[in-house]
Amino acid sequence: MSVAPVDPAAVAAADELPRGPSLGRYLALRAGGSLISLVMVVVVGFFAFRILPGDPAITLTRGRQVSPEEVERLRQELGLDDALPVQFWHYLLDLLRGDLGTSYVYRRPVSELVLEHLGPTLLLTGTAALLSVVLGLWLGQKAAWRRGTWFDKIHTGLALTFWSVPTFWLGLLLLLVFGGGLGWFPTAGMETAGSDASGLAHVLDVAHHLVLPVVTMVAVVYAQYLMVMRASVLEEMHEDYLTTARAKGLREDLVRTRHAVPNALLPTTTLIFLTIGFLVAGAVTVEAVFSWPGLGYLAYQGLNAPDLPLLQGTFVVFSAAVIVMNLVADLVYRLIDPRLKAA
Repeated sequence: MSVAPVDPAAVAAADELPRGPSLGRYLALRAGGSLISLVMVVVVGFFAFRILPGDPAITLTRGRQVSPEEVERLRQELGLDDALPVQFWHYLLDLLRGDLGTSYVYRRPVSELVLEHLGPTLLLTGTAALLSVVLGLWLGQKAAWRRGTWFDKIHTGLALTFWSVPTFWLGLLLLLVFGGGLGWFPTAGMETAGSDASGLAHVLDVAHHLVLPVVTMVAVVYAQYLMVMRASVLEEMHEDYLTTARAKGLREDLVRTRHAVPNALLPTTTLIFLTIGFLVAGAVTVEAVFSWPGLGYLAYQGLNAPDLPLLQGTFVVFSAAVIVMNLVADLVYRLIDPRLKAA
């Protein structure tokens, strides 16, 4: 049997096939796109809050006897008498120096307020994200493996129901039933007012206040993980490598956990990072309902004035969280899926 000679030209042509960008170039491209998105957020956020109804100077002097001259002087102090392009230019210069401005209401730098309220938001969203991921992925892969059974129907139905429920409505319902009605959990705040508890007692007090806000966020978010994980596992169930694993004598639980689930995790991994960013940005509703002292509640209070520097600062932070998590999701997905390196 003769073997066809190897064509050197064909080998050279194969070596010259286009390959995917290097990790450094890929990172630079994604980071550049994220930077452009952040610039657009800064521009849109500045002008969007300028069209809110109400004059901050009038709101800040509400309930006091002030003359029109005093109101105008306050507007000058706040820089509201300048033309919008001038205000935007000053805002950009301050932002480049890391200055988010000074809050109209609190009379403090917005950056200080953001750092002060960042911890409670991270505690709330971090706890909710962890529980949502664990619950959603576990129930999703179990529901897919038991497709059509009562387990699948019940958990899929519950997930779709919670997914469609407005977050603020669910939060208010839990607050009325378990907070005001049964009195099992606190109705507001992060810790008991006037409490001087420390150590373990303080941790338990915060955890007690954390239950209802976390349950509200988990109930709405875990459904996304469940449905995506379920669909991913269903796509893998009839692949040849699972048939091979069964032929080797592996139990169904091992076939699922060792072979099907790791491959089904690829699309879910991207969703996890994206949802974490949106969790931070979406904390406004939950924190407002439960008066949780985080960035969301801070932004909610800024709407009353309107406190423009505070609103702009929190908006930039929330948007940056989504953009950064989107970038991280792209990078992680490329690392865990080698096929993308040559795409």
